[in-house]
Amino acid sequence: MATTGTLQLHRIFSAFLLLLLGLLGHCEEQVPLLLWTHEWTPELSQSAPAAGHIVEQQQLGAYLDKTLNTGPRNVVLFLQDKMSVEDFTLYGGAFGNKLDSIFPNLESALRSSSSSLVLPAVSWPASNAVIGHLQDHLGTSPLYMDPETLSQLRLNASSSALLVFRLPYYIGSDLMSPKEVLSGNDEVIGQVLSIMKTQSVPYTVIYTALRPSREAPPLSMEATLGGGRSLLQARGGYRDRERERERQRKMKQRTGIYAPVEFKEGESTCILLWAKGLSVSILRSGRWEAHDLTPSTFGEGVIPKLHGSSCDKTKARLVLNYENVLGHRNFKLLFALSQRHYKVSARRWFTLDAVELEYDGIKATFNGSRNIYAPAEYSYRCESVTSFRWPLLVPRSSKDPANQWRVSFEDFQIQGFNVSGSEFSYASDCAGFFSPGIWMGLMTTLLMVMVLTYGLHMIMQLHTMDRFDDPKGPAISVPQTE
Repeated sequence: MATTGTLQLHRIFSAFLLLLLGLLGHCEEQVPLLLWTHEWTPELSQSAPAAGHIVEQQQLGAYLDKTLNTGPRNVVLFLQDKMSVEDFTLYGGAFGNKLDSIFPNLESALRSSSSSLVLPAVSWPASNAVIGHLQDHLGTSPLYMDPETLSQLRLNASSSALLVFRLPYYIGSDLMSPKEVLSGNDEVIGQVLSIMKTQSVPYTVIYTALRPSREAPPLSMEATLGGGRSLLQARGGYRDRERERERQRKMKQRTGIYAPVEFKEGESTCILLWAKGLSVSILRSGRWEAHDLTPSTFGEGVIPKLHGSSCDKTKARLVLNYENVLGHRNFKLLFALSQRHYKVSARRWFTLDAVELEYDGIKATFNGSRNIYAPAEYSYRCESVTSFRWPLLVPRSSKDPANQWRVSFEDFQIQGFNVSGSEFSYASDCAGFFSPGIWMGLMTTLLMVMVLTYGLHMIMQLHTMDRFDDPKGPAISVPQTE
């Protein structure tokens, strides 16, 4: 009986230990990292870690330091939003049929370089620190580029440069498939490497991601306690996870997190707009009358009317058409955007040139180009875009009909260029560094410093007495004239 009880206790302890190890193992997922150089150098040869080893931040820093100390200091970093080693096994022709591979440019670059390093399992906190590590080691700030901007840049082999190319990764039934997105990313890599070859300077390339694209299935309590084997299908396969993501997406839509307004030119999306609230107000008889446009623009089953919208490489125009708004039968809300290259920053920027209201043949125009702008490959986001309270939109002139109107966009986000799939790119936020909380902290610190300075000044003005009273002797007489 004692032996049976001890065995049962041992099984329970073992099950608990396995469960704890499983939970710890799934707290941190891994991403792959590929590194190679344009010109082979014997000193750059590095041995990859053993199979199954997870490369942490300190070890990854050692790999990068050795490469940068002995190799080229012009670094090209391809930073993908999400990526896992399964992306290469599924779409890289890993089962013998190389014709199915969607990474021809990446494979060609690795084959042509004898100095390469492939790390299949890097902890994603370590991959997130790659930019900061490279920036500190090279002593230069990262330049976020695209192939078009890179073709106008001239590199120097004697100076360091950190060129960062952000690559998307989308997944879902209503978006581009992962295979299509990864194939497009491989084409971008091929374009960048072709341009770099024309620069005639040696360079180092790093390809990694910020997050894993696939999460490992959770370790179930039943499977752990049972101690037996389980099939992969029984624990939830790839398609089951996709159905779960789709179900969660629909639940979010029902709770108010809806999809953005999407305008397509042909088969590709070129303009995206999202806001938690869109409202306009007009001044009538000394009183502001407001109208909420959000229910007619966003939400499940809502199809906004976008006729009149257009887009190309330099200009984008999104037109939202409404009916019966504040007494106007036909009402239009128009967003006009443009992008161009700025020589000072050596990159392209886009601006929201104007927000226009068209009604009954009248046009009210708000200028937004001074305050609403972002890099061309980013989207623009702001918690509040209004024309009356800390205005980012101002009437074009003092006589413009826009002076009788107010527009308010809550949690506003827009992108009119370089849209991939049906999701926004990395957002450039309008929030400045000096927020009200920071100003309050600075003012409080300044006040305390002033009080401390005044106190030190008063203490330094104190003087020691030059006369002292002796209780055994006669009292000190102080003349009144002194």
